[in-house]
Amino acid sequence: MTDWKKLVLEEIDKRQDELLELCSRLIQFPSENPPGDSRDISQFIMNYLKEAGIETTVYEAEPKMWNLVSDYGSPEAGGKRLIFCGHTDVVPAGDLSRWDFDPFCGEIRDGYLLGRGASDMKAGLGGLIFTVALLSKLGVPLDGCLSLLVVPDEETGGHLGVPWMLERKHIDGTAAVIAEPSGPQNPTIGQKGSCWFEFTVEGTPGHGSLQPIAGESAILKAARGIEALQQLWEIKPDIPEEVKEIIEISKRYVAEERTPEYGQAFDHVTVNIGTIQGGTKVNVVADRCTVQVDSRVPFGVDYLDVLARAKELLAGVGIHSELKQFGFFGNANWTPPTTDIVHDLVESIAEVSGKEAYGVLQWATSDARAFRKYDIPVLQYGPAELPTIHNFNEKAPVWQIIQSAKVYALTALKYLDAGK
Repeated sequence: MTDWKKLVLEEIDKRQDELLELCSRLIQFPSENPPGDSRDISQFIMNYLKEAGIETTVYEAEPKMWNLVSDYGSPEAGGKRLIFCGHTDVVPAGDLSRWDFDPFCGEIRDGYLLGRGASDMKAGLGGLIFTVALLSKLGVPLDGCLSLLVVPDEETGGHLGVPWMLERKHIDGTAAVIAEPSGPQNPTIGQKGSCWFEFTVEGTPGHGSLQPIAGESAILKAARGIEALQQLWEIKPDIPEEVKEIIEISKRYVAEERTPEYGQAFDHVTVNIGTIQGGTKVNVVADRCTVQVDSRVPFGVDYLDVLARAKELLAGVGIHSELKQFGFFGNANWTPPTTDIVHDLVESIAEVSGKEAYGVLQWATSDARAFRKYDIPVLQYGPAELPTIHNFNEKAPVWQIIQSAKVYALTALKYLDAGK
């Protein structure tokens, strides 16, 4: 009888160069979002999978936004279907002069894969694609189906990606793994909620030489609102009993791996003033100012209550503007560690690495919330140099890329009872 686990792990070791080349090629597609155009990278992925004998179905959310579904195996009605999910879009590279290398070079240098999306999340996406293709090439028998879901839209809210696919029933599953960046021993099994909103303040224009005597500056009014919104941090969450332990575990993890202060994010509402747009000219009193706010919401707080409190705080300083939601919004959510897919992936990490592994919470948000909305247990695990995510000089450690691919493969074999 074939020892599929041993064979697959050995093959990943033998084919490391192929895995790394795939990740490199993915980075070389400048799939920045905005503007958002997944066609070229999607076609490359489909061609790669076709060479492994896997066909892909394309679901166009928009002409330039392609969602891909590629199945290996065929479950019977009610059988297991494990979804491997990743996104092809990346945040814009920004000021190229602040990069030490071409952000779309995809080079491997000094043990790192370099480029925009290396950590978020083309190295992880490459690992998923490579793993599905490898299982097909080896003819590994699965008790169920492994579905690769590649989406084009996550970085701007994801509305044309995972939620779009699930809402239209283009895909369903009994469990999911997303290759979002994580710690090498610590997949993320829960995420904070989010509440993105913007407000516009109106002022009265006038000649700049007479301010503050004449005119009313919308920018100054907005500044008072920005200061008032910092009080959202003071909202006290009513944390449910079932998540108190994982919050404490996550705080200890952050204290050990990052910095202890970051742990406060798990039980506070955070507030980031992301953009401010106001005024027409330096010598004109600003007649309008729009502020965009990124607020993240802990367990025990409803994002709608955050929105209501924000409105109160703004009213308190004389701003009665409408608060418009956009982008990410929703409540904190998680998949308990006792769930089969969490157990299998955590066990796989420990087996591959020879070190302790356990799940933690994430202070950001992701497509995981959409899977949980449809009662699909999900967690995230992927290679990353965490401080470089959305930063200049983004990179991912090669050793983590290889470890992650092994974890993906082993998780699929465990969850789908390979060889039985």
